[in-house]
Amino acid sequence: MNIRIMAAKDIEAATDLQERVYSAIPPFTRHQFESLLEHFPQGQFVAELDGKIVGLAVALVITWDDYSLHHTWDSVTNNGFFDTHDMSGRTLYGAEVCVDPEIRHQGVGHGLYEARRKLCRAMNLKRIIAGGRLPGYYKVAGQMPPDEYAKRVVWGDIYDPVLRFQLGEGFNYCGILKGYLPADDDSLGNAALIVWLNPEFEAERPTQLPPAKLLQEEI
Repeated sequence: MNIRIMAAKDIEAATDLQERVYSAIPPFTRHQFESLLEHFPQGQFVAELDGKIVGLAVALVITWDDYSLHHTWDSVTNNGFFDTHDMSGRTLYGAEVCVDPEIRHQGVGHGLYEARRKLCRAMNLKRIIAGGRLPGYYKVAGQMPPDEYAKRVVWGDIYDPVLRFQLGEGFNYCGILKGYLPADDDSLGNAALIVWLNPEFEAERPTQLPPAKLLQEEI
């Protein structure tokens, strides 16, 4: 498996991947993918296995103070057009990660998260923040609110595949984003706000684009 920077040639395969992963959430349009690659090509990764795209990770840089616990996916990405990308920010925002359902538990997700961490360190960003799906929540929604569900996942009383994976990748749970992604029926629109802090961050150094070498290498 190779993880590399996404290119325009990957758009069709990336759309097909999203359609296979999500039953209710619509895939990005070609226009959205093209806008993403125009604004921040360095932050978009695909995982490729035997010539097939099996994973996707989408990110942008933001000024976190503009959003906090009250944002939605649409507000932070401007409805998926990603012109909210702001190089004066200190936060890498993870807007999407998906893995081919047929090859889960084979390290694809870990590889994509590691690519993001490498990018965060190379750009001297302070942290990675994301809103993670809670795909198991609908099963117990009648028994507890989403914040209790997430806390029970953190405590180990309930298993949620996405949040448990993110905790295993070194992210911390910070709270619930209500109405984050209304189309996500499994999560009932909710998401877990998660953060990873860059241990190599230097406050006196500015945010910078990653070296060209990083974009040329397979990760």
